[in-house]
Amino acid sequence: MIVPMVSPLDEKLHIDRGAVGRMANLLAGQKVIPFILGTTGEAASMSREIKIEFTGYMMQAMKGRVPVLAGISSNSQEESVDLACRFRALGVDAAVATLPSYYPVEEEQMYRYFEELASSIPLPLIIYNMPATTGTSIPPEVTDRLSHHPNVAGIKDSERDPERLEHCLELWAGREDFSFFLGWAAMSVHALSRGADGIVPSTANLVPGLYRRLYEAVLEGRNREAEMLQEQTESISMLYQRNRKLNRSIPALKVLLSLRQLCGPDVLPPLYRMEAGEEEEYRKQMETELEKMGIP
Repeated sequence: MIVPMVSPLDEKLHIDRGAVGRMANLLAGQKVIPFILGTTGEAASMSREIKIEFTGYMMQAMKGRVPVLAGISSNSQEESVDLACRFRALGVDAAVATLPSYYPVEEEQMYRYFEELASSIPLPLIIYNMPATTGTSIPPEVTDRLSHHPNVAGIKDSERDPERLEHCLELWAGREDFSFFLGWAAMSVHALSRGADGIVPSTANLVPGLYRRLYEAVLEGRNREAEMLQEQTESISMLYQRNRKLNRSIPALKVLLSLRQLCGPDVLPPLYRMEAGEEEEYRKQMETELEKMGIP
């Protein structure tokens, strides 16, 4: 159970160290694995220095209680390698990287890029397929070639394509040397029951315990409970995802987290908080909805 963790910020858009500690305690208490500096973590909007600062705070707060994954995505391969080296020194357990997102690349260039990256960093590499933000889909065949590299540990696949999902499961379910993690939360039960190694749902920032129960229910064959938890978690996801793209859903998620006193609602440009009146109305609505759903 991996959580693509938000990046807690204060009103000056600095890393909120206290909120980092609260989030770390919540996730470690549920024995789930945080993935920092990903899409939900707004990493693409951060400077290298802020990424290193945040990672340092996170590792100090986590105190080795659970593994930590950290994103090293950059349009500069050199910067990705440097971040991996610095994160290794801080105690991070594995690095996660998307394709660079500026130039269009062909399949052989994709393969060469990740092969070079995996060979150059001191951490296991998890490939991150996120065409919604990079604009490029990594074909499963490219990843399958890379899966035999000794330093490529797995893939986090967030592409919402049923046929692709089935193909990925056929390729990697049951592989002991390569892990398949699904970032499409609505298909969590299906993927886990078919042999996926894990799930990476953004809503687990808010309710990590429910996703932990879902994960365990599938592994233990409690299928009815797993399906009920899938429906419950999807209903919670809709509180901030319905009719919103990423640029709107991430600020809304942070408002929900602020209602639980976990972190503030601030986000990094080019994302922005809701307008004051809209946010106030959303807060009122969500307080009622969270209470109905039994989320403290």
